[in-house]
Amino acid sequence: MGQTARVSAIVWTAAVSLAAWLWLLLFQGFFWRTDVRLPPERDPAHWPSVGVVVPARDEAEVLPASLPSLLAQDYPGRAEVFLVDDGSSDGTGELARELARRAGGLPLTVSSPGEPPAGWTGKLWAVRHGIGLARARGPEYLLLTDADIAHEPDSLRRLVAASHGGGFDVVSQMARLRVESLWERLVVPAFVYFFAQLYPFRRIGRKGARTAAAAGGCVLLRADTAEWARIPDAIRHAVIDDVALARAVKGGGGHIWLGLAERVDSVRPYPRLHDLWRMVSRSAYAQLRHQPLVLLSTVLGLGLVYLVPPLAVVVGLATGGTSTVLLGGCAWLVMTGTYVPMLRYYRQPLWLAPLLPFTAFLYLLMTVDSAVQHYRGRGAAWKGRTYARPDAVVGEER
Repeated sequence: MGQTARVSAIVWTAAVSLAAWLWLLLFQGFFWRTDVRLPPERDPAHWPSVGVVVPARDEAEVLPASLPSLLAQDYPGRAEVFLVDDGSSDGTGELARELARRAGGLPLTVSSPGEPPAGWTGKLWAVRHGIGLARARGPEYLLLTDADIAHEPDSLRRLVAASHGGGFDVVSQMARLRVESLWERLVVPAFVYFFAQLYPFRRIGRKGARTAAAAGGCVLLRADTAEWARIPDAIRHAVIDDVALARAVKGGGGHIWLGLAERVDSVRPYPRLHDLWRMVSRSAYAQLRHQPLVLLSTVLGLGLVYLVPPLAVVVGLATGGTSTVLLGGCAWLVMTGTYVPMLRYYRQPLWLAPLLPFTAFLYLLMTVDSAVQHYRGRGAAWKGRTYARPDAVVGEER
């Protein structure tokens, strides 16, 4: 009797997991599709001026691969780059000036805001300083981009044309992250896949939908929108600014858009598992708003959705449970199929798709580790600074 009950529990758990995957497949905004790219572009009659703001803290390693691409933008209107050296100790500011001297192109201003006051994260204090410098030139748009992001020469022109054509207050692109090492291949495409599952891109661009998110590495924002939404002052305590910015704009009635990039790339390397682990765990628990019950539900949800299918297959094969094998196998098959488009977008081999449960288990451990760090007093971290505010709003940071 007891063994029958255990078998029934396994079968029912596998059935619930399959039902969850069928729901995700059909009713979670088709998150698994990767065809949400820049909306139709329409060139304005007059190209608006743009201030490009780049917060940079200890970025000397990546600047040679990213900053020249910004300076080389082929933009028909007036554009200027403002790099904010946020207390770097590796010569970031001087390197930026030297790169500008060598490369030419758009005008570059390098400045430093000093240490952030209480209540501000360092990155957003740097962004505020950069926006202040840009506003002195009276730009109609602001491009907020990270120091590790490389842009193709037409990137800025296409962003502005897309905003103009679609009437968007914010146009943001999820930069294509670097995928070269074995661990990057295993973890990075899944990172974007999980993000899209939480924030389906199609819902973000839909007026009236509550879903709001942006990708902090590439955010084009109308200057007047930044003013009425009080960006970045309204989100000054956010550890990571992208989701917070999008919520502030959309919550005020603004129209936002987020999609996958084709010509915007992150050049930051994460060659080891340790590097990727730190990237995720330093802010994962903050994204759960430091709520133990939310953490528990997240762990249980990850286990049910990603771990139960392969475990059901293994248990079913070991015990001769045909129903368990079929239910777990179908759930695993749906999971694998939804991951294939993201692997194709990242030009990765498809044999990685069935390994998604293993990667999800890694993310589960990273999330738990983030909570452990928080309760040890370490908090979320960015570039050597630690933030432990329980009300911090976070999204994504690289």
